[in-house]
Amino acid sequence: MKKIEAIIRKTKFEEVKEALLAADIEWFSYYEVRGQGKMRQERIYRGVMYNTSSIERMLVNVVVRNKNVEKTIAAITQAAQTGEIGDGRIFVIPVEDTVRIRTGERGDIALYNAEQEE
Repeated sequence: MKKIEAIIRKTKFEEVKEALLAADIEWFSYYEVRGQGKMRQERIYRGVMYNTSSIERMLVNVVVRNKNVEKTIAAITQAAQTGEIGDGRIFVIPVEDTVRIRTGERGDIALYNAEQEE
């Protein structure tokens, strides 16, 4: 199992969400986050100087079986990519185990219902 964390533009979130659902990735969590990238800028708006180094992004978290890692990465990449600086990052992190609290099931089966298993 792997945990995939994707930091993406807020404007691309709905497209990424639809791409994940189309790839049969039905469970994921997401958060609004702030971060700082390489670019450091200050902008003037109505005579007031604003530091725009801090950027708003969405963090999408999903834990998938090993067989679903590449299709999940592909779905996120295709939906989130604009080709411009600031498109984001995807991190793939190994997951040692998972436990379904309700039933106590462990491992891959705890991610999905048994009747959904291929």
